[in-house]
Amino acid sequence: MKKTATLALAATTFFTFAQPKKANQTAAFTTSGKTITVYTTAENTKLRLSQTDKLSFGIAKQPLETEISIFVEPNKTFQTFMGIGGAITDASAEVFAKLSKSKQQELLQAYYNTENGIGYSLLRTTIHSSDFSSGSYTYVKEGDSELKSFNIDHDKKFRIPMIKEAIKTAGGKLTLYVSPWSPPAFMKSTGNMLKGGTLKPEFNQAWANYYAKFIKAYEKEGMPIWGLTVQNEPMATQTWESCIYTAEAERDFLKNFLGPTLKKEGLGDKKIVVWDHNRDLINQRANVIFSDPEASKYAWGIGFHWYETWAGGAPMFENIQKVNETYPTKNLLFTEGCVEKFDSNKYQLWANGERYGTNMIHDFNNGTVGWTDWNILLDQNGGPNHVGNFCFAPIHADTNSGELIYTPSYYYIGHFSKFIRPDAKRVSTAVSRSSLISTSFLNKNGKLVTVVMNQGDKNVTYNLIISNEKTVIEIPAHGIQTLVY
Repeated sequence: MKKTATLALAATTFFTFAQPKKANQTAAFTTSGKTITVYTTAENTKLRLSQTDKLSFGIAKQPLETEISIFVEPNKTFQTFMGIGGAITDASAEVFAKLSKSKQQELLQAYYNTENGIGYSLLRTTIHSSDFSSGSYTYVKEGDSELKSFNIDHDKKFRIPMIKEAIKTAGGKLTLYVSPWSPPAFMKSTGNMLKGGTLKPEFNQAWANYYAKFIKAYEKEGMPIWGLTVQNEPMATQTWESCIYTAEAERDFLKNFLGPTLKKEGLGDKKIVVWDHNRDLINQRANVIFSDPEASKYAWGIGFHWYETWAGGAPMFENIQKVNETYPTKNLLFTEGCVEKFDSNKYQLWANGERYGTNMIHDFNNGTVGWTDWNILLDQNGGPNHVGNFCFAPIHADTNSGELIYTPSYYYIGHFSKFIRPDAKRVSTAVSRSSLISTSFLNKNGKLVTVVMNQGDKNVTYNLIISNEKTVIEIPAHGIQTLVY
């Protein structure tokens, strides 16, 4: 059954974030005098990011094997958190434009406001068209290898206005990065933007120039670009816009063309992310590119998606951990995930939200610095999509009724994005039983955030133990909690 809702957030004043202290002034975390505020979302309840408890710490004794405990060690820190967000695609922007002004504001607040919404701080968008566009297009006339006709007028109708509104709602700053799905048809071996093919060698420089022109054009419109990925899903021949790069081909394009071109064009500060595909082959891509010093110097890190499960297996979280331990100076960024095969009967399917929670906890625990969902908004058909690849988004708009439909995925993502803020540090967290999974981050204002997830059919009582202090909490069946203390 379709369920239309407005934000079901508790009427609570959430913590604000102080200016960061200087490194030599940062005190060790302590539970002394702290209270734990618990926010809960759970299936078969009305709880949606709702404040459900206010607890205190007491003295902890040796936990028993019969108890379930979460152990947090704030003095052991790992990666610095970059942020969480989603993609504003042509599809998202086209649907957004069909909403009333009040619903547009509701959507923007729901995603980008830190108090009334879930505080997105990352934003991905595409370099010309993807499958989530109403049709294929580029920014140049066909055959214009000198890019004399380059312009982004297409994006000024829907996408750019929405991105600007998102930045404004987020307080004037979002970390924005961009990704291409395919070079123009004339640059490719197949003469077609769709169905794979490769970049013709004679267009290596023209294609590198294209990225630079796009970044400059967007920045001229007042949208600072933090970085870019080299190619979306470079090992997938899709029915939509796609282009194949072997690891060696991506390495050579990066070190011989894209990296030097951005530097020459005064864009050497832009962060370049390689791979931008699934976890299954990520280790081989990292080995080939990061082991080459000339290519590696241009690569800020490596991006990945969650669709390796298409082959029938489980998510390969351990591959992310292996990249992290092998190349500790490179950053890991989740660049895309969505629930495939749209079905309006499954708007409120709880497993879709749990998929987000599970992936986010494991990815963060394995060293990921940022996490980006796919489309932030789609219509009641899971589109528009010009090749029929309809999918779910955390929020859908019924363009017939004008209403917004919030799915469980929105609330699961919010348990992280609302409370864990950019520049937080992940801290050591472990669970004594597999019935729960958990991750923790220490914000720069001194607030510690622990996210706990229960995918089981029964409520679970657990201890939160820090040093010699603890509190006891109950999490509902098929629930997720954020503890702020």
